[in-house]
Order: sequence, then C-alpha cells, then structure tokens
Amino acid sequence: MTLPVRISEEADAEMTEAVRWYETHRAGLGTEFLDAVDIAVARIAETPRLGSQVPGVADQTIRRRAVRRFPYHVVYMELSDRLQVLAVAHDRRRPGYWIGRLRS
Repeated sequence: MTLPVRISEEADAEMTEAVRWYETHRAGLGTEFLDAVDIAVARIAETPRLGSQVPGVADQTIRRRAVRRFPYHVVYMELSDRLQVLAVAHDRRRPGYWIGRLRS
C-alpha cells in the first residue's frame, strides 16, 4: 500500500533552493534534481522501510533515502497514516540540523 506523503515547508524550501542552485550551474540540472527527489519520495511512499535509519537518531520511525546522482537525502518520518518529509538534506552540510523539526 502506498502511503500519502506530506512535505514540510522547510523541506520544500530546501528543494527550491537546491533547484535554483543547480539551474545556475547548468540549465535543466535543477529539473533533473527535482525528478530524482520525486523518484526517491515515490519509492519510500511504496515501501517506507526502504530508507535506512539515520545514524545518531534513536527514533526508528525516522529514516532517510538517498537522492540518486545528487549529494542529498530525503529525511522522513514514518507515521501510521502517512510519511512526513522533514528535510531534503545535503550530505555535507550541518548533519542533523533538521532534528528540531521533530518537535513541530
């Protein structure tokens, strides 16, 4: 069963920022990034446990899935009725910065 996915405002803003950055480096690359994120999100919606646990996070409902071809992960929380995307996080920037979003 495919779960519905909700993307937080913060994660949406991160995607928008990354798309803009990639587009300034090569026309069309931002669209390729967004397509890769969409594929990662679709796969976790179909199989939520496909993502791996996040190192250093004890909560086993928090997982991440790599974005193919790009140095990003989709970080999400598996809830009973949906998946909540917490972050679209760059692999080399401020690890765990999104943890504060768990409280909201």
